[in-house]
Amino acid sequence: MVKVGLAKPHGLVNPCHLVKPVSATRVTGRYLTHQSGLPCLPVPPLQQTCDRYITALEPIMEVDELKHTRELMEEFQKPGGVGERLQKGLEKRASNTKNWLSEWWVQVAYLDYRMPVVIHSSPGLVLPRMDYSDKQGQISETLPVEYLGGKPLCMNQYYEVLSSCRIPGLKRDTVVNHAKSSPPPKHITVVHNFQFFVLDVYNSNGSPLTADQLCVQLNRIYSSSLQTNIEPVGILTTLHRDSWGKAHISLIKDQTNKESVLAIQRSIFTLCLDGAMPQVSDATHHSCAAIQMLHGGGSQWNSGNRWFDKTLQFIVGEDGMCGANYEHAPAEGPPIVALIDHVVEYTKPETAQSPKVPLPMPQKLHFNITPEIKKDIEEAKHSMNKLAQDLDMRVMVFSHFGKNLPKAHKISPDAFIQMALQLAYYRMYQRCCSTYESASLRMFRLGRTDTIRSASSASAAFVKAFDDHSRQNTEKVDLMGKAIKAHKSYTNMAISGQAIDRHLLGLKMQAVEDKISVPDIFKDSAYNKALHYHLSTSQVPSKTDCVMCFGPVVPNGYGVCYNPMNDHINFAVSSFNGCKETNGALLAQALEDALLDMRTLLEQTPRAKL
Repeated sequence: MVKVGLAKPHGLVNPCHLVKPVSATRVTGRYLTHQSGLPCLPVPPLQQTCDRYITALEPIMEVDELKHTRELMEEFQKPGGVGERLQKGLEKRASNTKNWLSEWWVQVAYLDYRMPVVIHSSPGLVLPRMDYSDKQGQISETLPVEYLGGKPLCMNQYYEVLSSCRIPGLKRDTVVNHAKSSPPPKHITVVHNFQFFVLDVYNSNGSPLTADQLCVQLNRIYSSSLQTNIEPVGILTTLHRDSWGKAHISLIKDQTNKESVLAIQRSIFTLCLDGAMPQVSDATHHSCAAIQMLHGGGSQWNSGNRWFDKTLQFIVGEDGMCGANYEHAPAEGPPIVALIDHVVEYTKPETAQSPKVPLPMPQKLHFNITPEIKKDIEEAKHSMNKLAQDLDMRVMVFSHFGKNLPKAHKISPDAFIQMALQLAYYRMYQRCCSTYESASLRMFRLGRTDTIRSASSASAAFVKAFDDHSRQNTEKVDLMGKAIKAHKSYTNMAISGQAIDRHLLGLKMQAVEDKISVPDIFKDSAYNKALHYHLSTSQVPSKTDCVMCFGPVVPNGYGVCYNPMNDHINFAVSSFNGCKETNGALLAQALEDALLDMRTLLEQTPRAKL
């Protein structure tokens, strides 16, 4: 795998040159052996899921609503009923596939989802600010990257990240992976000032370009793309997916355009050399970096300097802002962050001299802009700017403590942070809400995610008692312990394939597959409420001091991503400005207060046992 890298803190040493890829046969052989040893995703018992579903609804539903849902659930799971029939169908599917869920999940969660991928689906990743602030630094700090080694988890997502791209359709998108073609692509796409270039990253003899050679080529690209009045074709990828599906058909009618689009889609990844963003204070630069990585800042800044359908885009700003954006269909956050960690950890000084071979000029990709395409571009600019203006994104570096504090109390840092989120939300709204936290299913072959439902009856009891002055601290600590234990239990249940959400989805999809009426349990208002995640959260830990960011998944919700470091925690909190009932700044403050108050409770309670 080729790699684009990160800036060195002081720009003193060149990074390692591009490592020649291991031969495909060796990789494939090792990969297949590893994959075949992984267990298949289980289908949980029907009654277990039905019981756990009712339990999960208790903290977020009214008693009378829950009564109706219990009745529907009893009907659904009665012997010889529709639930049993669907369960048998699902078990049969599981016995005939490597993973009964993965194909359905990618289809339902991503490819059938028609909102723009930007903000709504594709996360951004903010890296530490680099020590340069000019174009030369931007180019020379763009480094190459190595292959990732195997792990005792499903490695499939790593093989889906490079040379892959989402393709818009009229009603459903597809993902194509050109890494599996023969021969595989040998180029990356570089975009600067809205202009796209093909940059071959291998010499004609098959050896990878060195860092010095890459610098030469990137300088050539920079010099060939100084004009700034170019139509930003890339902004079309920010459109609503149905609109982009139509515009894509129109765009590739022209043979030149078709070849240019294919070159971008086939490339190993895209490298975005961004223009400067608005000058901001040191206090807000993290939040502005998150905006740059998530959507580019709007059409007047860098939103057109992207191809958002590309699975992996590295973003290097000329003002030291660096990061990435990735299209979510092929992979989750952790493999992307693992790749970034690998870049940081394994970039070593270079000793090899650049071979003195003349390099071909990088190839500029041309687009013929018809009046129809121009109109599509203007529509994309307008909708992207509305979307950018509506998103409130703030990065908070919580500096009072990191994962060291909960660990000192023998508490899971993730559970501690999730309970702080529950407390913060309850203090703002005086109610508990449906909360999504992603759990990895990579213990299983082709595993993706399931849901950790962080709002539990135990967490509800804890948050309701926390500010009640009639309760003793020892009781509050006891309730905190029970809430944390419940979260840990649900987490273990989820990663071992025994959570409820993907199983329920599977039963619903089985009904569609069997062409029978979708059962009433899925038409129930409780099911909609359970899936309306006011808090959509994800822990994406890394060795690098970075933070991932994404938008809310519902109009009146929040997106919260966090990376717990030893002595601080990086948070990215998003909400929509157009929603009067949400406020990202208030939630971020409430979260900080909750974390500090929970620490105080632990410290003030003698021999606090959790």
